[in-house]
Amino acid sequence: MTHARTYLLALDQGTTSSRALLIDSEGNIVKQAQKEFEQFFPEPGWVEHDPEEIWRSQSTVVKQVLEGLGTDATIAGVGITNQRETSIIWDRKTGQAIHKAIVWQDRRTAELCETWKNSGLSPIVQEKTGLVIDSYFSASKISWMLDHVPGARAKAVKGELAFGTIDSWLIWKLTGGRLHATDVTNASRTMLYNIHKGEWDQELLKHFNIPASLLPEVRSCSEIYAPIERQLFGIEAPIAGVAGDQQAAMFGQQCIEPGMLKNTYGTGCFLMLNTGTSPIQSQQRLLTTIAWKLKNQTVYALEGSVFVGGAVVQWLRDGMGLIEHSADIEALAAQAKDNGGVYFVPAFTGLGAPYWDPYARGTIIGLTRGTKREHIARAALESIAYQTRDVVEAMRADAKIPLKELRVDGGASINRQLMQFQADILGANVVRPRHLESTAMGAAYFAGLSTGFFASLQDISRLWQKEAVYQAKMDQKQVHKLYARWQSAVKHASGWAKEELD
Repeated sequence: MTHARTYLLALDQGTTSSRALLIDSEGNIVKQAQKEFEQFFPEPGWVEHDPEEIWRSQSTVVKQVLEGLGTDATIAGVGITNQRETSIIWDRKTGQAIHKAIVWQDRRTAELCETWKNSGLSPIVQEKTGLVIDSYFSASKISWMLDHVPGARAKAVKGELAFGTIDSWLIWKLTGGRLHATDVTNASRTMLYNIHKGEWDQELLKHFNIPASLLPEVRSCSEIYAPIERQLFGIEAPIAGVAGDQQAAMFGQQCIEPGMLKNTYGTGCFLMLNTGTSPIQSQQRLLTTIAWKLKNQTVYALEGSVFVGGAVVQWLRDGMGLIEHSADIEALAAQAKDNGGVYFVPAFTGLGAPYWDPYARGTIIGLTRGTKREHIARAALESIAYQTRDVVEAMRADAKIPLKELRVDGGASINRQLMQFQADILGANVVRPRHLESTAMGAAYFAGLSTGFFASLQDISRLWQKEAVYQAKMDQKQVHKLYARWQSAVKHASGWAKEELD
């Protein structure tokens, strides 16, 4: 352990905001700052970010947490965690992005992905990358930009362009363009990385017509990448830990043993099950992904992604004006003794695991003259728990591992009503830790290991402490009835946009 005036700096670049946190050797958050940035929706199902605004927002919050630290304080290392799959292509000479970032939620490439599926590529993609063919991942986003930005493909072939997920973009910016790199977890989300061989897959690059010269160097999650430019923030510190947000959250939750499971309730919901050093190929349409790589050991996970989790609450706030603040949802939903027969499938951008239906659309079903605001609010919250169970059921079938507990984090995990309903609908304990900033913690822990700030994994594990445990209380007959009705509601939402196209 180090003295009290040495810290780790965690950059947590999320889907709706950028954050920076200073973390001490006891795992305490000493200081944090957050800045939201604009979301662009140029067409239905399209979601974009401005790469320069992402960088400005991230820079701003770093300056805020470093302000007033004093000359005796030092930063041992910088950890980066990020929204995954979101894709940027930029010019290597100018450092300018050729197009807005295409966000992981974006569905513009659904038809392209259907073409790839119809050409018989699904088995090879799953075998090599652990993924299903879907517009969620980076490959189709890269292809779209190369084909729709004038001159982009020709420049890419000449090696003049660079692709990166958000971590790569931040690394490039932080090092003044000296380093074009990513880590194994982000690489494993592109649909281009062979998770068994640990390298970019040349066969897939050929199938998708993506030049290898675009791609960053791939490194482990915990190593010294490069020092950041001193003139940016006035500090000398290395980038020393990098991981996609869900892998970082899993590490932050210390789900380091096979069979341990976490769910992050953010914009979406992301469940990850540690499967150890051997990957499990899913038969339930889950993703096999890299959890992390430490030194030469790669740990794998099964993952299920729910596209709309906490975002359903944002929609009730911003889109419908049903609540003024996100936190108001709990009190409003509590006014209803049950859901009043209302089910809300928040498939605004399709459905993720285990359905993988890009054409599903948001559906509220079971409305009557007796339906009130509180029933809609309650159904919205319950949808988060139902979608989580959908993924857990698939994990149970794939891994054959009994579910002992679900470790939870993310903004919506502070909602007591939701957490109790989650425990009830799962029939398992739901455990919330003392620190909910698991994603930032994971990034900091990776950086702390490579810099010697933490001596070992055991050093980190002792920092994790539970704050609350929710135990299942609902009668199983009632659970079965509710879940069956949810599954029926999902069927009604499925394929809606495809019928419209037809």
